[in-house]
Amino acid sequence: MTRNPARSTPCVPIVRRVRPADAARMRALRLEMLADAPLAFLETLADAAARPHAEYAARIAYTSTGSHTAQFVADPGGRLVGHAGGVASPHEAGLTVVFGVYVTPAWRGTRLLADLIDEVGRWSRACGRPELMLEVVIGNDRAYRSYLRLGFTDTGVRVPHPTIPSMRELQMRRAA
Repeated sequence: MTRNPARSTPCVPIVRRVRPADAARMRALRLEMLADAPLAFLETLADAAARPHAEYAARIAYTSTGSHTAQFVADPGGRLVGHAGGVASPHEAGLTVVFGVYVTPAWRGTRLLADLIDEVGRWSRACGRPELMLEVVIGNDRAYRSYLRLGFTDTGVRVPHPTIPSMRELQMRRAA
């Protein structure tokens, strides 16, 4: 059982695919993600905060079904506490690119990260893609170690950060 260290009673978040009704809570989580880890995601807090709710709602509706892209959330009831997404690689059949991985600070160190990645993996396999790949900013050692514990391996591939040219990212892969 996952235990929320911030509470005195057990609380088990449900890890599930986003639903259209999650748009407002997903927007709140996205803003938290960007405030907490601004280098890990591909937009700024200011840009995300300025985006109209209708755009969040449309994105959530799009990723709530289908096999091209999906988002998964950790929902203990109330505020969302984790997220991971997956998208079919445009360049490599059989590969899902994992994106937007985040666990709110009070839930770090629990099984929640593993549960989110495992859910992306189940979806990926069901879509006929047996491998996961993600990219980590070089120097984000906490994330790197966490992904190693989850079975990802460093491929040795290094790529420029998509929005900050002076930074690099490393690629990691594992079976879905």
